[in-house]
Amino acid sequence: MVQTSGNDNLSHGTVAMYHWNKKGRIDMILTVTLNPAVDKTCELGTLLPGEVNRLAKSSSVAGGKGINVTKVLRQFHMSVAAVGFLGGSGGRMIEDAVEKMGVECHFTKIKGETRTNINVLSKDGTVTELLEPGPEILPKELESFRKQFSGCLERCGLVVLSGSMPAGVPVGFYGELIEECHRAGRKVCLDASGEVLGEGVKAKPDIVKPNRKELEYLAGRTLIGSAALAEEAGKLIAGGIGKVILSMGEEGLMYVDGGQVLHQAARKVQAVNTVGCGDTVVASLCMSELEGEEPSLMLRKAAAMAAANAMTWENGRIPMDAYLELL
Repeated sequence: MVQTSGNDNLSHGTVAMYHWNKKGRIDMILTVTLNPAVDKTCELGTLLPGEVNRLAKSSSVAGGKGINVTKVLRQFHMSVAAVGFLGGSGGRMIEDAVEKMGVECHFTKIKGETRTNINVLSKDGTVTELLEPGPEILPKELESFRKQFSGCLERCGLVVLSGSMPAGVPVGFYGELIEECHRAGRKVCLDASGEVLGEGVKAKPDIVKPNRKELEYLAGRTLIGSAALAEEAGKLIAGGIGKVILSMGEEGLMYVDGGQVLHQAARKVQAVNTVGCGDTVVASLCMSELEGEEPSLMLRKAAAMAAANAMTWENGRIPMDAYLELL
């Protein structure tokens, strides 16, 4: 295992606005959120199952894994187009919020209602997530999405496939999109779980970001220790995936490609809300990938950004001063 040195040459004063934008280059990232959500975050003292729980405060924001990635990318002034399925009042709220970020919105409107997810934050630091399954997508809605996706793909250099799939979308759909991206010469980052992840990796995305449980799902066994994690990630590389970045919570991040294994320890911070930290890592990785950064710097930026995200109430919102200090 190789520990990153932390001696990369960085211009901290320009990271927030310019570090990932190379002069003269036109890059757009396409974020795909097939199952977006209105994220309702609630705070209370202690969650008591089976009893009345009175909330100290609550707020609702546009959410879903791909939407969270979009939020982070726009904070770093990246050009972003967003696609996915939206329906009902929740869908209108999400589209309005994403448009206000300066994102090109090409969402497919559906008959069903966009779901609501509830994140309950307790004072002891625990987070309880209540996730709705989402609407059912009709065949004509799926076909409309395919056309929107293909049209956006012409102008985007990298595609991010994030999160779960609603009913009506075939489990191998990410694999189909990955194959289309590769035919068009585009790079793809995949962040999913369960069977959706298992089917998606068969199409050999350029970047995969599993957590420990997701990697264990792919392995079909419990993985104990860094060596076992690196070995299993190496099998994905041998199968044709370009890079595997494993998120391990408080243990940090692991990077594996065809030639090296790197580990970046996580910085200890006063965590407020850890929801969205994985999405923040994905956004950071994609920006670094477009810039062609060295893996050690790519990993350090992602770890710093995830830690900064954990310090805020709203997921996918990066406090720049904290991020630069952590970096």
